[in-house]
Amino acid sequence: MDKIAIMIGLGQLGRVFAGGLLKTGHVVVPVNRGDDMERIAARWMEPELVMISVAEPDLHPVLSGLPEGWRDNLGLLQNELLPRDWEAHGIDNPTVISVWFEKKPGKEAQALLPSPVFGPQAESLVAALAAIDLPARTLPDTDSLLWELVRKNLYILTTNIAGLETGGDVGALRDDHDALLAAVANEVLDVQDWLTGSAMNRASLLAGLHAAITADPRHACAGRSAPSRLKRALHHADVAGLAIPNLRRIAAAHAIV
Repeated sequence: MDKIAIMIGLGQLGRVFAGGLLKTGHVVVPVNRGDDMERIAARWMEPELVMISVAEPDLHPVLSGLPEGWRDNLGLLQNELLPRDWEAHGIDNPTVISVWFEKKPGKEAQALLPSPVFGPQAESLVAALAAIDLPARTLPDTDSLLWELVRKNLYILTTNIAGLETGGDVGALRDDHDALLAAVANEVLDVQDWLTGSAMNRASLLAGLHAAITADPRHACAGRSAPSRLKRALHHADVAGLAIPNLRRIAAAHAIV
């Protein structure tokens, strides 16, 4: 019997995963923006994996519109992802990967760190990435997954938000603006603590942030999504009643409201 993988979203990351799944013997069924998922699900009713690779703002609309037969075999890879995102849709035990490789148009995917993955299809995703020479590793439990998701959020949000002030790359942010890096990182963690409902070990997360910076010190700080990431962080802070003065100062300086 064919191993069926539904791929919702075929942007840069989606195409990487599709290529790996094809190399490991899956039949990959694409779902593009505007496609009728119910119609596709009527033909492909019990896939081994339904991988969602859409932009962060599109995740919740996709999850809310999933055909019933696709809800039990989900794979999630979005940035700024936390358990509250899938739990809000009544989804239990998805396969979740924290992606630590970058794919730019016209270039091969480049890994910063092995991408950690947890869930029923974890081994399948590790094998798919290995087939295209991208490192990944399985995680032992949900606590490890939560730490990895928060570490990735910490890296993305801190470097993007601080990068609005400094520009340049993450190595220069670490080496030349260490006070700003620490201030922004701790406020990002204030928001993450509220979002997760748990006060995680900051020393280990900050060490994880620095390990990611060291893995690719020439990585640019602030991409096009930096203002929207800061705006989302401010919204969460407002709901939580968090002060986050450094994030608010950066937002004011860059007219982000």
